Order: sequence, then structure tokens, then C-alpha cells
Amino acid sequence: MPAATDMALLVNPNDPARAEMVSAQVQAAADHLGLKLHVLRAGTEPDIEAAVAGFAQLKAGALVVGADAYYNANARLLAELSLRYGVPTIYEYTEFTDAGGLMSYGGNIKESYRWAGIYAGRILRGAKPADLPVQQSTTVELIVNLKAAKALGVTVPLSLLGRADKIIE
Repeated sequence: MPAATDMALLVNPNDPARAEMVSAQVQAAADHLGLKLHVLRAGTEPDIEAAVAGFAQLKAGALVVGADAYYNANARLLAELSLRYGVPTIYEYTEFTDAGGLMSYGGNIKESYRWAGIYAGRILRGAKPADLPVQQSTTVELIVNLKAAKALGVTVPLSLLGRADKIIE
């Protein structure tokens, strides 16, 4: 990854509570690493393109895409724009790297959907929702797309590749 003293975060202003929560979490990580955080807000496809296109002016080393249902639905667009504008980008879900993005690190959304199906089945068989314990995905995956890294001119350290759960070549 390029050495940098700044990083950028893309959040959806159409979901202000989530945007604020994600911004606070990433700000804490940036503070811990001694990085300055630039928060970019984009809630439409043109806004996303403008934010990614304007990334170069920030002199930041990487773009973190905040987890958001709208961004999930636009994983392919985010990946394409990241490559077009030469922006090293990381996102939470594997759909981003599968669509051509550089890197993803987060819970397995398919496992979350599996839990939702299990709970729907329990409720349909008569369980009271309030009696069911809260479940969340316990699988966290690091996916690295070496095709994207090559296109971006990014060298992924072997130490990071060694920790990856999946490498796309």
C-alpha cells in the first residue's frame, strides 16, 4: 500500500445514523494509526463517481467504503470506479472484491443471510422473536484481489497475503 498520512472514508448521507457510526469507528482507527481522515459523502451514483474521482486531490493512501446497503447494491460500480481512477479501496464485503475491487475485510454476509433464514424458520414454527438470542456472523474474511492490485500499481505485502482467507489472481 502507498505510504500515506491520510485516508478517506466514503459514507452514505442518506443513512445519517449509520454514516455517523461508521465515521466514528473509522476515525478511532485513523487516530490510533496517526492518520488524518477525510470523510466523503455520496448517496447517488453521480456522487459516488465524483467522490472517487476527487480522491486524488486528497493525497490519501486509501479509500475505505463504509458498510451500507446502497453500496452493497453498487459493489460493481465502486470497484469499476476505484480501478478507473486508480484508488486503492477496501470494503467490508466480498462482493466488492468479486466485482474487481482491491480488498475486502469483514463479516460474511452470506452467513448473516443464513442466520436470518434460520430465525425466520423458527418464528414460522412458533418461536417468539423476543425469546431468540441475538446472533451475528462470527466469520471475518480478508479477501485480496491481486488483479486489482496490479492494475492499481499496488504491491500487497507478503505478510498481508499470508493472512488472506482468499486471494483472487
